[in-house]
Amino acid sequence: MAASGDMTALPGFSGTRAAPRHADARPARQAATLRAGLFAWVPVCLAAGIALWFALPVAPGRATWIALGFLAAAALGVGQLALPWAERGRIGWPLADGLRIGATALLLVIAGFGLIGLRSAMVAAPVMEWRYYGPVEGRLVEIDRSARDRIRITLDRVVLRDTGPDRTPAKVRLSLTDGTDPLPPLGQRVMLTGHLGPPPAPASPGSFDFRWLAWFEGLGAVGYTRTPIMTVEPADGGLWAMHRARMAISRAIQDGIGGQKGAVASALMTGDRSGIAEATNEVMRASNLYHIISISGLHMSMLAGFVYTALRMALVLAQGLGAPLPQAVHKIAALGALLASAAYLWLSGGGVATERAFVMVAVMLLAIMADRRAISLRTVALAATIILVYSPEAVTHPGFQMSFAATVALILSAGPWSRISHHLPFWLRPVAMLLVSSLVASVATSPLAAAHFNRMAQYGLIANLLAVPVMGALVMPAGVIGALLAPVGLAGPALWVMGLGTAWMLRVAEWVAGLGGAVVALPLPPGPVIPLMCFGATLAVLCWREGLTARRPGLPGAGFLAGLAMLAASGAIWLTASRPLLLVAPEGEAAGLMTMQGRAVSKPSGGAFIVETWLQEDGEVVTQEESAARPAWQGDKRDRMAALPGGWQVWHFTGKGAETRAPAACLPQRIVVVAAKVEKADWPCVMLDLGRLRRTGAVAVDFDGNNPVLRGVNDLRRNPG
Repeated sequence: MAASGDMTALPGFSGTRAAPRHADARPARQAATLRAGLFAWVPVCLAAGIALWFALPVAPGRATWIALGFLAAAALGVGQLALPWAERGRIGWPLADGLRIGATALLLVIAGFGLIGLRSAMVAAPVMEWRYYGPVEGRLVEIDRSARDRIRITLDRVVLRDTGPDRTPAKVRLSLTDGTDPLPPLGQRVMLTGHLGPPPAPASPGSFDFRWLAWFEGLGAVGYTRTPIMTVEPADGGLWAMHRARMAISRAIQDGIGGQKGAVASALMTGDRSGIAEATNEVMRASNLYHIISISGLHMSMLAGFVYTALRMALVLAQGLGAPLPQAVHKIAALGALLASAAYLWLSGGGVATERAFVMVAVMLLAIMADRRAISLRTVALAATIILVYSPEAVTHPGFQMSFAATVALILSAGPWSRISHHLPFWLRPVAMLLVSSLVASVATSPLAAAHFNRMAQYGLIANLLAVPVMGALVMPAGVIGALLAPVGLAGPALWVMGLGTAWMLRVAEWVAGLGGAVVALPLPPGPVIPLMCFGATLAVLCWREGLTARRPGLPGAGFLAGLAMLAASGAIWLTASRPLLLVAPEGEAAGLMTMQGRAVSKPSGGAFIVETWLQEDGEVVTQEESAARPAWQGDKRDRMAALPGGWQVWHFTGKGAETRAPAACLPQRIVVVAAKVEKADWPCVMLDLGRLRRTGAVAVDFDGNNPVLRGVNDLRRNPG
């Protein structure tokens, strides 16, 4: 890639230009200026095409792909013809540039659309559409821990009783209700008796749809088991032997340090979070330190930075002592840091977030080796392009959005910081730099974190200021040194230092999480909010930078103002959005009515995960029992009733015999929710029985005047595939 960042390698931009024959042809310098910096738009256009694919209400069919093919051909033709037209004087040079840039942008959007469509077809695998109970056989490929603090196992090469290969999921995930038995090694073929079902649908219309995540992971069924795990075949060798070695390292770290501080240290170095208790996860979330135990760009950059600095200092010292080394020792240090980062990628298990982090760090280290700027918007754009090409679904992941938001914000703040830092005392600069970088990264990522997770850690900046430096100064360097000393049995002191660092981080997390008002719950934003937020911020940043590069006088450009308008629109939509009046769980096991005091659920138990999700998305921090105690519902614990607007009522029937008690309550102006199947009939009420709910998914009910308006999860967006 050219250092100037021009787009000669993209469709519509040739590597050379014939001498203009028209008298009004612009100078070559002007042409280069107009093209400068355009590479930063490549991942933006790809992401727009990917987002368009996800936003479609139905899967694109043959007609859509044919139309896109013709559109791509037309864009390519316009891009190729614009230059000859300008040279012949048929159009002006500004219009020619606009046509070529527009055609290239359209081609990239179509390419993004095609990438995600191809990716979806490549990972396509059977998804279970029924309930299964029986023997499950497969190869153990992953061990982790669920949000309910249960050990989970993931199996591939699955075999199910009386189920053909064309209906058998590629992967299944099961929670272990009894986590006391020792787990077999990765790669071993095992058998157990399990309950399986399809990946769960959203808890309500607009909620997070786990089915999409499961689709791209090849996960076709989830469930649980209460039986011991039996070995069918011994573990494979080769790659799985390396994974077992990684798990052995994880156990050695946990045993060497002990307790939750050892579990956190293991997660930081090997990506194995199975030893971290849910209580630890919760305090880390409340203090905004949860990102520390998920290997991402922070960890990879700290490790690469430590190795690069240490190697460079050692090589400079060797040069000073007369060692025959090449002059450019920084390139050797960059190569060493790249190899260390690759080793860390393997040691961490190679998760999606870790792979993303490795790509970003690798691009920056390769830029150093190629005598290019390691930290620039073009470098970030190249890393984002690589990630979107091999994993286009990453554009929807919170980690992808937050990582690049923080990185871009830090790059933008580097210039102002360099202009003011030399005015500070030398001893104050590191502290000030840490404060500024943490503040910048927090401001950039906090809106996205709040939108994705419906919560905001009020004191997250304090926690990060106290914990992240310890991680960079003690934990990661000690991890590198421990890895080097482990083969000769001298890793003990390094593990002790790591334990000191992780213990400090846990103490900080517990202290911050215990402060009053540490967590503020926020309501779920409507669907357009996050896309408007992401693309608006990107548009504002890139157009603002373009204006600075061109040194344009006067007011900000139209692109910058459009980006600000998109950000303002995202905030306005979020602030003015309202939550559904009535929510019904996908199995009819719970119903929740919005009241003046907040949402009141029909029962103090049942559908715990669904109800917890509803309350979080309402922006409440209450338990299901507290919600059920609110005045709204009345009647027997199995037959609940609540009043709705316009004289309507909602009845909720659960327990044994619900299907026989419900028909008597089915009168006009009533919504009847039944956690069982009811015989089909021409009911005078709105009957939401188990059969209908399994077709619609969870249902949200609002009122238009005196008439209820029902929205089902499956009515709003297509299923994966």
